[in-house]
Amino acid sequence: MRIIEVESYKEMSRLAARMIGGQVALKPNCVLGLATGSSPIGTYEELAADYQAGILDFSQVRTVNLDEYCGLTPDNPQSYRYFMDLHLFGKVNVDKANTHLPNGAAPDMQAECARYEALVESLGWPDLQLLGIGHNGHIGFNEPAEDFPTCVHTVQLAQSTIQANSRLFDRVEDVPTQAVTMGIGAIMKAKRVLLIAGPDKKEIVEKAFRGPVTPQVPASILQLHRDATVIFAKKDA
Repeated sequence: MRIIEVESYKEMSRLAARMIGGQVALKPNCVLGLATGSSPIGTYEELAADYQAGILDFSQVRTVNLDEYCGLTPDNPQSYRYFMDLHLFGKVNVDKANTHLPNGAAPDMQAECARYEALVESLGWPDLQLLGIGHNGHIGFNEPAEDFPTCVHTVQLAQSTIQANSRLFDRVEDVPTQAVTMGIGAIMKAKRVLLIAGPDKKEIVEKAFRGPVTPQVPASILQLHRDATVIFAKKDA
């Protein structure tokens, strides 16, 4: 595992975008595993800028997102599909048919979990998986637990996660309490992993990557990944 410390969020975003852009340039039809939340917004802005400058071509790229809220339709402004369309897919020349997220509004979530697991496997797993990290150490929506969940599954969100995500909703009561997420097994099958974190995550980054590997800190499993990089920004600006 490589841990890279940079001075600013801007520098973190640029470095992450260069790594993702390098993957796209090396393998134009690569599978990118993508994440949502505040951490990757700057990275997506940089990737969109590189596309607009003619540096990157996303026309053959396939994408799989980590997770989605249960109960939200893709056109809901709080859904992760909406987020991805807003911050990346709508700004580059990726084929929307090649962009995949779990369907949080599926009538049968067990069947949806099986469908999405099979889809990600059929694509050969991500060539590069982008991750953020929660204050409790979650990656995707894999919350602290007694073991590492392997497959795509639904999860009851921790209260700390609901509270952290409430900044994006009008009221904390509006935050969905469940989500569907790739399991740790799928994340670990990615050929490369890139995790980005800002200064507010300093404590959990230390705990996850310099402490013991434990399902109580889900991100700690990345210590065992064959090719994992963490970029930590010391400042928000």
